[in-house]
Amino acid sequence: MKKIYHLSSCSTCQRILSQINTEGFELIDIKKQNISEEDLNFVANAKGGYEAIFSKRAMKYRSMGLNEMDLTEEDYKKYMLEEYTFLKRPFVINDDKAYVGNSKKVVAELVSDLG
Repeated sequence: MKKIYHLSSCSTCQRILSQINTEGFELIDIKKQNISEEDLNFVANAKGGYEAIFSKRAMKYRSMGLNEMDLTEEDYKKYMLEEYTFLKRPFVINDDKAYVGNSKKVVAELVSDLG
């Protein structure tokens, strides 16, 4: 499985995609097609749970009052399946490996592994 979930209107996602070889990957704009439950489960399992891949920087996180709630793993999963804005991006699935987010460390791993 080779998929990249990204936001086409996000300059950070575009910059990262321009640094790696996306040949053979299915590029999925999460604004048009949200992540599948199967792919979300795979990435969460690879990265240590749903909270680890949930974006608490999303504007809706505060506007919905989620920052004041004690969310469970199932809550994080539910919100990510309902609303793309809660996904750290990009999500890259390269066979049995997953990369999440745009930190310098993650981008360096992506560039190193995918060139």
